[in-house]
Amino acid sequence: MRSSNDGNSNLDSRFSQTLKNVQGMLKGRSIPGKVLLTRRSPAEEASLQEHSPTFQRSFSENDAGTSNRSDTSKEDDVWTAKKPNSSSIANKLKPSTPSIEVSSGEVQKSSVGARATDSARVMKFTKELSGATVMLDKLCELAWSGVPPYKRPEVWRLLLGYAPSNSDRREVVLRRKRLEYFECVAQFYDIPDSERSDDEVNMLRQISVDCPRTVPDVTFFQQPQVQKSLERILYTWAIRHPASGYVQGINDLATPFLIVFLSEHLEGDIDSWSISDLPLEKIFDVEADCYWCLSKLLDGMQDHYTFAQPGIQRLVFRLKELVRRIDEPISVHMEEQGLEFLQFAFRWFNCLLIREIPFNLVTRLWDTYLAEGDALPDFLIYIFASFLLTWSDKLQKLDFQELVMFLQHLPTNNWTDQELEMVLSRAYMWHSMFNNSPSHLAS
Repeated sequence: MRSSNDGNSNLDSRFSQTLKNVQGMLKGRSIPGKVLLTRRSPAEEASLQEHSPTFQRSFSENDAGTSNRSDTSKEDDVWTAKKPNSSSIANKLKPSTPSIEVSSGEVQKSSVGARATDSARVMKFTKELSGATVMLDKLCELAWSGVPPYKRPEVWRLLLGYAPSNSDRREVVLRRKRLEYFECVAQFYDIPDSERSDDEVNMLRQISVDCPRTVPDVTFFQQPQVQKSLERILYTWAIRHPASGYVQGINDLATPFLIVFLSEHLEGDIDSWSISDLPLEKIFDVEADCYWCLSKLLDGMQDHYTFAQPGIQRLVFRLKELVRRIDEPISVHMEEQGLEFLQFAFRWFNCLLIREIPFNLVTRLWDTYLAEGDALPDFLIYIFASFLLTWSDKLQKLDFQELVMFLQHLPTNNWTDQELEMVLSRAYMWHSMFNNSPSHLAS
């Protein structure tokens, strides 16, 4: 019988070899079973730019986003519906890492993952979405590696279970859901404060304060009508989910949905968008889609936003244990410096990294989030471990004060899809190694 040291040695050997494989993929080496893509042709690039919104964001100091909630009565939300069960396919999903044959200086910054725009993959999406009934397991597998921008609204609705997989029912269901949202806004939002409880008045006031702070470095979100749409979505959601009410951070989670569903109606650079160009009917359709998709997303992580946010605290503890197993030196260094994971990782889980990476990469990251389905909370641990350990060598040289400052203002403003794909690839690798072997994470 082999000793535990032999077992750890073999595991470390597997880890080292797998990491070399991932690094090899980034260098363009061929890995069996992986589909690596070539650079897009100029014609393909031009076609992509016609369909894809572009983003510009200059990073400024982001606040920490501490929790400020409205406590209300026990939740009794009759609008919830079960997500497609994708946990059974979570282990089948493959990461994407494009084959790059140019120097880093030649790489152009893109608003989408390179593999998402590969022509062969676009054809697969088109074929999958054109059927009478969409096979959600196949769609999840495709979406994990990135969704073509102009197909993202349709794919996201399907992945979250908001739109039915049966194409014959889809239009009717969406029309009914959008009407329900409109009626709910009229019932709960479009009323005088005199008809609200004190808690509801305070909650609405907090939302109205937070909306102008949402993604402050993207000018589109500073438009008053955009902020009013966010306010309606967030207040309606909070009223319908009284167990948590509104919690700061949920405002960030609504932004990817708003951008994606507006992209069906607005073209060009996001900074040139004007929501007032759309008729009110279209705006309410977009708001309704955002509301329902936000509801579906948060259905799978309800205890992240209830009192004391126990779900987030539990995941932060698991993140700490995973980092200790993967990279013990950085774990020991952080402990010696007295840095607690809650001091930086709480915001990561609360806002799902929206405040940590350039906004133009958020929708690509969320393709993977939504493809994970019900398994997302567990997979977040691996994504965030991979994200943190990107700077392992740097972090080990910093003292407590420097660690806090560095982790609050991470140097990601020049990131492209390549850095994000590397984070996701490592996360997938570690998930495959550790998720079904909890003893590997034991002390």
